[in-house]
Amino acid sequence: MKHLKYLNRFLLRYKWRLMLGVVFVVLQNYFRILVPPQFRKALDLASICLQEYQILQDPEEKQVLLNYISINLWDYAWMVLLFALVMGIFMYLMRQTIIVVSRLIEYDLRKEIFDHYESLDASFYNDNPTGDLMSRITEDVSKVRMYLGPGLLYCINLVTLFVLAIYYMYQVNPTLTLYSLAPLPVLSLSIYYVSSIINKRSTIIQQQLAKLNVIAQEVFSGIRVVKSYAKENQFRSFFGSETEHYKENSMSLVRVNALFHPLMLLLVSFSVLLVVIVGGQEVAKGNITHGNIAEFIIYVNMLTWPFTAVGWIVSIVQQAAASQQRILEYMNNQPKIVNPNSEQIQIGGAIRFEHVSYQYPSAVEKALDDITLEVKKGENLGIIGRTAAGKSTIASLLLRLIDPTKGRILIDGIDLKQINTDILRQRIGYVPQDAFLFSDTIAENVAFGEAEINMDQIQFFTAKAAIHDDIMALPKQYDTLVGERGVTLSGGQKQRIALARALIKKPDIIILDDSLSAVDTTTEQTILGYLKEALHDKTSIIITHRIYRHLTFDKIIVLDKGSIVEMGTPQELLDKKGYYFDILNKQLREEKPTPAIH
Repeated sequence: MKHLKYLNRFLLRYKWRLMLGVVFVVLQNYFRILVPPQFRKALDLASICLQEYQILQDPEEKQVLLNYISINLWDYAWMVLLFALVMGIFMYLMRQTIIVVSRLIEYDLRKEIFDHYESLDASFYNDNPTGDLMSRITEDVSKVRMYLGPGLLYCINLVTLFVLAIYYMYQVNPTLTLYSLAPLPVLSLSIYYVSSIINKRSTIIQQQLAKLNVIAQEVFSGIRVVKSYAKENQFRSFFGSETEHYKENSMSLVRVNALFHPLMLLLVSFSVLLVVIVGGQEVAKGNITHGNIAEFIIYVNMLTWPFTAVGWIVSIVQQAAASQQRILEYMNNQPKIVNPNSEQIQIGGAIRFEHVSYQYPSAVEKALDDITLEVKKGENLGIIGRTAAGKSTIASLLLRLIDPTKGRILIDGIDLKQINTDILRQRIGYVPQDAFLFSDTIAENVAFGEAEINMDQIQFFTAKAAIHDDIMALPKQYDTLVGERGVTLSGGQKQRIALARALIKKPDIIILDDSLSAVDTTTEQTILGYLKEALHDKTSIIITHRIYRHLTFDKIIVLDKGSIVEMGTPQELLDKKGYYFDILNKQLREEKPTPAIH
């Protein structure tokens, strides 16, 4: 249970409510324990009076005796009903405290995991599948809640009922009490042995469940690719085989529990048998009455459910321990990039790379190698290069999603690692090539993160991003739900909405990472016309595989295998007749109109 110690601080947070719940558990069991003595008194009274009834000869005296028995039995019956009513009230209150606390802790734990997920670096998400992340924050937290709620409740209930029952039983007859508890050592050994098996199998089950979540998440996210390749049957078969493994592992755990519960019942039944045999001998010796045997049997049966629930509690605890271990595997991951301070500063936009290199953890070669460049405030930098040349890595470094493995980056002369990360990212407008949209309305996607933006401003920036007319053509216009990841829109529409989302921030630095690759030439000219006007006093970095002749670049760098192979103004690069020259000539040839065929 070492992994479950992590939850103790949550229990301490709600300690007063839990303590009140424990009080209700004790009171509920106290009134339950008062019920068997009422049956013992009733049976002893009936037994004694029956003997006297057989001795009496006068009918009137017999009737008086019967009336006396009837009145007293009704008194005992009403006492049992009263104790049951009070016991029910305290049972309700104990569930309203302990079970509610488990729900509150479940909320706190999920929130803490979500907050921790958000604090982790982009590299963490590259290494761990989304389905596994979801499994731990949903299924595993639910398992932990079962331990904190029903598991804890029934465990406290078992302990308090056991202590109270044993105390009352011992007061009646120590010998009979010891015999009735004789099977307990066997019970303890059984629990110890079975719990280890349950723990191992629970861990395997949770891992397999996480794998199923990963498969389902990937298939549903890429359902269009699956259908376009007609691979539904293949994935159905694959998912079916993994589900079969999950079923087999679950059944192996069920089989253990199926053997455990009958064992508990057998041991409890053996206790009842010992009570009858030994109790009969004690009655013969005159140490106890017949009512005491009935009282003991009720006590033993009263302990039957708590003891049979031991196996269920053990199963819950072991499953929770396995789930909490999986949760801690991610919670123990600490972000490599942390916010250095909360200082509120202004971002000017002057950028400098000083001998910056970066290598992804799983890569053999460097993504960037000894990059040195300077972009003055208000300048427009173009970054050109082949695929995997390191262009997008520069954007990630500027946003401080990753840190250089060597060298440093400065903005306005300040090391990026010393700048408030929240301020930095708020003042940078970033439009990636793969534009991500949330499952919300178009208006909410454009105004993402900007609480003070009104509809007029939204429409202004969507017009500048050349997407306003497309939106107005939709049935619900700006209230249109775009679907998961913007699936209901074309690639070009998603890119333009993402561009409007970046522009509406009015950033000091804007980074466009090949974000116009899916738009047509006419739309591109409209967008670039606005960018040329809007970015004249902003530092802008345009990452692209093609040359935008409608934009004036102050400087262009050409990347190849992570290194700068060309750098200068557009005219200087043309004069060199290198990579930039070849790319521009190739683009001009592709844009040249084809003669009409007659």
